[in-house]
Order: sequence, then structure tokens, then C-alpha cells
Amino acid sequence: TLQRQLQQSDCQNVLMKKVFDTHMLFLQINQSAAALKHIFAALRLFVGKFPSAFFQGQADLCGSLCYEILKCCNHRSRSTQTEASALLYFFMRKNFEFNKQKSIVRSHLQLIKAVSQLIADAGIGGSRFQHSLAIINNFANGDKQMKNVNFPAEVKDLTKRIRTVLMATAQMKEHEKDPEMLVDLQYSLANSYASTPELRRTWLESMAKIHARNGDLSEAAMCYIHIAALIAEYLKRKGKINTFKTNGVSINII
Repeated sequence: TLQRQLQQSDCQNVLMKKVFDTHMLFLQINQSAAALKHIFAALRLFVGKFPSAFFQGQADLCGSLCYEILKCCNHRSRSTQTEASALLYFFMRKNFEFNKQKSIVRSHLQLIKAVSQLIADAGIGGSRFQHSLAIINNFANGDKQMKNVNFPAEVKDLTKRIRTVLMATAQMKEHEKDPEMLVDLQYSLANSYASTPELRRTWLESMAKIHARNGDLSEAAMCYIHIAALIAEYLKRKGKINTFKTNGVSINII
């Protein structure tokens, strides 16, 4: 009965969100490596039973899970890094199977977004994280069942793109005491995602945080205006809105 309730509306329901949030809570609280091993096993079972919760409809659950697993890929324990990498590979594989072996578009987008957020929030990209990326690539190379499909190539492309973001971040770290240069690098990275509005928004939000920390409130406001324009443009393409009002004045979205 509980399983049927969780599967209602293609797993897009309040009960599913509560169960998912409970799983996430175990990752958000500091745990021992032994406890994390059991949590990862529970998450593999959860994703395996309810793939549509992550790969269909809203991307919120997919994005949150990617964020928390990537944090564990940067864990100080090598065994936890390996377990987290294995879970992440399993997650991407499930995405590929759910899409009838066509692509991992959703997990790809949400992982890049999560990496971008983690760089701003916690700082990742050292040897521990690079080690986890290498483990994921090794899983892709050694997966005999996926040998004759394009899944291994998609995994390698994703890890390559993550490394590109991390390299750009390393450049930013070199200029962390030069706010203007730092924001220029952030802006260049945001522009590189012009064709992916969700990622562009992530980097613009990161830029806004830097501006706000430096007391540059006008510049931070401009970042948020760019974000609002991206959202308005998206809604216009979807046919949701043609105009919006501000201070009682209607503005046409061109």
C-alpha cells in the first residue's frame, strides 16, 4: 500500500518528498564511514525502486541527491569516496536505462549544476574529488554490459566537463583577493553556459554572493536582474507569460 502511495502521479507527490528528505537527512548529518555505507545501499535500493521520482517530472529530487552524493565524493575517507562514486555511477546508469539507453541528460545537467553550487558553498576540486572522478571513469570502462552503447562515452564527457569547471575554479582561487578579476572569471564561466539557462543562473547566483560579500550591492542586484530575465525568457518560450508588472507598469517581454 505504501509503495502504491509513493508511486502516485509518477512518484511526484508529497509522501515521496518526505521519504526522500528523510534519506537526505542521513547524508546531511555527519556520519561514520560504516553508517554511510548502509545509507548508500539504502539509496541504491530507493533509486532502483522509484526511478521516475528522479528522472521524470520536476528535477528537484534529482538535483538534491546529486548535490549530497558529490559532497560525499569529497569525503576524507577513501572508502566513503569509493562508495559515493559507485552510487553516483549507479544513478547515472539508472538514468540511461530509464531513458531507454538514449542519454543521461538529466543527471548530466544536475551534476554540473551541483558541482557549480558546491564550489560556491563548500569548495571542492582537490585530490579527493579528482580521485572520485577517476573511480567513476573506471566503472564506465569496466562495465561490460554497457560496452556496446554510448553510456561510457557520456560518463567520460560528463567527468571531462566537471574537470573543466574545476580548472576554471582553480583560476578563480588564484584571484580570490582580487574581487574584480574573480567576478570576470565567474562571468566568463556563466557565459560559457549561455545555451543552458539553469547552469547560467547557478553561476550568476554565485557572482551575486561574491558581490554582496564585498559590499557591491548594485552589482549583486544586476546579477539578480539577469537571473530574472533568464526566468522570464524561459516562461515566455513555454507560453506561460507575455508581460509582467512592476510598480503597476506592464512590461512586454520581447
